[in-house]
Amino acid sequence: MAPQEHQFMLKNIEQGVEPSPVKTAIVHDWILDIGGSEACLEQIYRLYPSDVYTLLMQEQSVCQLGIDPSRVRPSVLQKCPRAAKHHRWYLPLFPLVVEQFDLSEYDVVISSSHAVAKGVLTNAHQLHICYCHTPSRYAWDLFHLYLRESGLDKGLRGQLAALLLHYFRLWDVASAHRADLFIANSRYIARRIKKIYGREATVIHPPVDVHQYSVSSRKEDYYLTVSRMVPYKRMELIVDTFSGLPDKKLVIIGDGPGLSRIRSKAAKNVEVLGRQPFDALKDHLRRAKAFIIAAEEDFGIAPVEAQACGTPVIAYGRGGVLDTIVPLKDPRDRGQETDEQPTGVFFYQQTTDALASAIRFFEKHQQEFDGHAIRERSLRFSAERFQQEFKQFVETAVYDHFPDRRCR
Repeated sequence: MAPQEHQFMLKNIEQGVEPSPVKTAIVHDWILDIGGSEACLEQIYRLYPSDVYTLLMQEQSVCQLGIDPSRVRPSVLQKCPRAAKHHRWYLPLFPLVVEQFDLSEYDVVISSSHAVAKGVLTNAHQLHICYCHTPSRYAWDLFHLYLRESGLDKGLRGQLAALLLHYFRLWDVASAHRADLFIANSRYIARRIKKIYGREATVIHPPVDVHQYSVSSRKEDYYLTVSRMVPYKRMELIVDTFSGLPDKKLVIIGDGPGLSRIRSKAAKNVEVLGRQPFDALKDHLRRAKAFIIAAEEDFGIAPVEAQACGTPVIAYGRGGVLDTIVPLKDPRDRGQETDEQPTGVFFYQQTTDALASAIRFFEKHQQEFDGHAIRERSLRFSAERFQQEFKQFVETAVYDHFPDRRCR
């Protein structure tokens, strides 16, 4: 199938003169489970229906995103044993494999990258725009935690894993200079891109489907957290905190490799539901008195979804939540005042004492939160807003990059 051609509506086109079409391709790391990066991919594809190149794919996930499976170009890893289920086994091959994509027939390449998609090879005549969800966390920020939790922090296997990730980091930095322009999903990720890659990035927050949520007038006496059970989400911190607050109830929704450990640590006031259907998740979000997040998130979609339900958020005050949550100020704290209605409470140390103090502070000032004002904040992160900002960025970049093709 021939590449899709787009009539980019470039600025300053003379009346009656049509812009020249350009051919686009999209590159995404892998299309397996549906998460925040796939939500971005879905909206990018809606804006620019194109051939999609990816290391690995599951057809069910592709269809769920509204992408035509016939337009998806998986890599050679698609034929490797158990690659879809255990794709991280093949991490050492990712840089080599992503470089095998032949994108020479396209004018514009849009990569959606949290691992290696940004490392595709393009030529000087092509425009490569990278939407960076995060520099690879298991190679950078979470390197030591990743090795420790994988049992690779000791012995020969540990030394080999550390060596492989060392070379991955070298490739990661080198490949970052292949993109012409970077977009970050939060100010936090823009700072990480600057620190690790030495590149400037424009912030365009990812899309959140806020319109499928609504505010409930009936709040119940429980706190809620929704997360994958992986170490950096700090679910054990939340469980341990509520073990010391036996008069307060916590509900946990989510799945992942650490689920059995979380269940074994849960006290009587902690209810672990595991994976739940969307309707049940939405119902719990609407009725919870507050949502809790203890991780340092790149952006954090779940806190925005909670706010779309009018539910305040108690969050670790670092990372992407600084873009999405307006904290209620402690009257004793000094700092810049804001006219915006508060949507949550921050704590600044990942300790049980700090989280417990934040919960008590929230309960003392619970009446100061307005559900409808909280929901209003969430609307700033809608899919419609993402499409508008992303489209404007891309089409301005196309206009600047192809001055000889602004008209036929």
